[in-house]
Amino acid sequence: MYGLIINEKAGNGKGERIWKNIAIAFRNKNIPFLLRFTERPHHGSELVRHMLEKGVTKVIVVGGDGTIHEVAKELVYKNISLGIIPTGSGNDFARSLGVPMNDVKALERIFADDVKQVDLLHLGDHYCLTVTGIGLDGSIAKHANESIYKRYFNQFRLGGLAYIASIISTLQSYEPTKVKVMMDGVVHNFSEVWLVAVANAPNYAGGIQICPEALQNDGLLNVCIVHGLKKWEVLRLLPKAYKGKHQLDNHVTFLKGEDVFIQSDPPVLVQSDGEFIMESPTHITVEKDALRVV
Repeated sequence: MYGLIINEKAGNGKGERIWKNIAIAFRNKNIPFLLRFTERPHHGSELVRHMLEKGVTKVIVVGGDGTIHEVAKELVYKNISLGIIPTGSGNDFARSLGVPMNDVKALERIFADDVKQVDLLHLGDHYCLTVTGIGLDGSIAKHANESIYKRYFNQFRLGGLAYIASIISTLQSYEPTKVKVMMDGVVHNFSEVWLVAVANAPNYAGGIQICPEALQNDGLLNVCIVHGLKKWEVLRLLPKAYKGKHQLDNHVTFLKGEDVFIQSDPPVLVQSDGEFIMESPTHITVEKDALRVV
């Protein structure tokens, strides 16, 4: 039996507009399903736990990255597959997996039942599907999620602009820091660091290719450190990052490994999958083949 978890508010109501068509598709194929709707933050986690008790074998999320994250963390190392019909403003996890943005095609992919195992990042009590950002990233995520204009941009399906607006606003007061990055036991010291992004997938924040070489099934994490730039140079770097061309910049360093410890002086904010979760320092490892997706 399938479990369907619907976030009707995702993508300014896109979930509400399409879920009935999805239910009809299940009925036409005579496939049993259990239907539930999220009503508040973190409700997705509660719903999937309930569904597991009811014996579902696959869980489909109709929603954005936030709802997907809530559900996925309950399926870690379980023999239950996750299906995604993306309806959010960013859809970074779906994009990194090659999930179609069209709901009909996304559902066809799920029915094909081509199971893949993907890695996750592990941060203490948290799992990360795509990218964990330390420093400027953390402050931007906190600012974006608290801002009034995020909902305004989402109404016009311009969620990525909310991130850009938050960058400009956050940069006005943010100051770079000294950072120690210990990768697989080797210490790297950086000064004037703006951000450290630890990636399990190439893209985040609505399509920024922060670590273009990152893969979700190689057992490795990719780290991008942006350092030694003036504020206006950080803004200049942003358009390059959308196409992954920031790799050529001398002020961007990439590392790759299985285990990373990041410490900043002074401590800075940390975001994971777009949500503020803690302050540095933070220790991040790879959970190999932790999640089944279809």
